[in-house]
Amino acid sequence: MKAIVFDRHGGPTVLQLTEVAVPEPGRGQVRIRVRAAGVNPIDGKLRAGGGWPIELPSTPGVEGAGVVDAVGPDTDGFAVGDEVLGHTATGSYAQFALSDRVVPKPAGLSWDVAAAVPVAAETALRVLRLLDLSPGETLLVHGASGSVGSLAGQLARRRGVTVVGTAGAAGRDRLGRLGVTAIAYGDGLVDRVRSVAPHGVDAVFDAAGRGALPDSIALRGGPERIVTIADPNAAEYGVLFTGGSEVMVEPAAIAEVAKQVAAGDLTVPIAARYQLADAAEAQRLSDTGHAGGKIVLTVD
Repeated sequence: MKAIVFDRHGGPTVLQLTEVAVPEPGRGQVRIRVRAAGVNPIDGKLRAGGGWPIELPSTPGVEGAGVVDAVGPDTDGFAVGDEVLGHTATGSYAQFALSDRVVPKPAGLSWDVAAAVPVAAETALRVLRLLDLSPGETLLVHGASGSVGSLAGQLARRRGVTVVGTAGAAGRDRLGRLGVTAIAYGDGLVDRVRSVAPHGVDAVFDAAGRGALPDSIALRGGPERIVTIADPNAAEYGVLFTGGSEVMVEPAAIAEVAKQVAAGDLTVPIAARYQLADAAEAQRLSDTGHAGGKIVLTVD
């Protein structure tokens, strides 16, 4: 099969399209004929030698959508031919990938949007559970125009929470259409937030990681109920950094988000689409941190 592989750490140029063996599903796994793969910041960090230790050569990608092609032993609920989306156990930048964490793809949901759902949904749901928001409270989201921040804002609003979101100029109009009060990030942020939320903010979700924690603490009056997924200096401020182990998000919850996206009740912004062979360009955009939405690889 064709797959993107890197055999050394470095910049996007280490990514190469090559032929590798088709993986065989193990116990509890399905093999997916990948139709689209999501590109996430962690893909670039692992490629560059950050994140956690990995074996080389390696294929990037932690999420995708496609058609079940084979089913391993003791795997219940899925059959060959089922359309699915989910997290992958082997790299999703490939024609085939293995997974033990898939959910059905709703009819009518395009492959590119389906591939953009798993990580964004899991992360947004996890952070919102950690923040434990109640109706009537106000949530500040840094990086609100990205796939995770945007979805978190929408989910919070559906729970009766007022959402203030920081974004660049290109994303603020879209956030406004989603019912989020959009403001610019950068110098003067504290005053801008207080002008639109004069009674203060009850919780903060940092999905940007661009030095927003000091301002967040000033707005909250302390580090409580501030969660970041993007600032590695969180511990220095007494802020919770979440990487995925603090709260388990059930597959059924991700499946429900996928259904709502298919129905048009929620949206996951797609910033760019690339062919599999152009994975280096996709990661180059992702590495900037300014994509403004999800980047997706189309796999023929």
